[in-house]
Amino acid sequence: MTLEILTPDKKVFEGEVTAVTVPGTLGSFQILRDHAPIISTLEDGPVIVKTKAKDEEIFTITGGVVEVLKNKIIVLAEGVA
Repeated sequence: MTLEILTPDKKVFEGEVTAVTVPGTLGSFQILRDHAPIISTLEDGPVIVKTKAKDEEIFTITGGVVEVLKNKIIVLAEGVA
């Protein structure tokens, strides 16, 4: 799966991932390979990214939207702390 985390200023992350956890408006949820297509609003909180190398990166966002379609995840964040 590929993930892009974008803010109005810059591209924060782009790469292959195995799992992503995002802070949804109704609670956080995890996105894995072959997830159903979804668009969801995001609250302030951590985006937890797991890569193939079993590494984990955490980006703290301030609101935004996530779109998942055909194993491509795009997080449009208002900002990243």
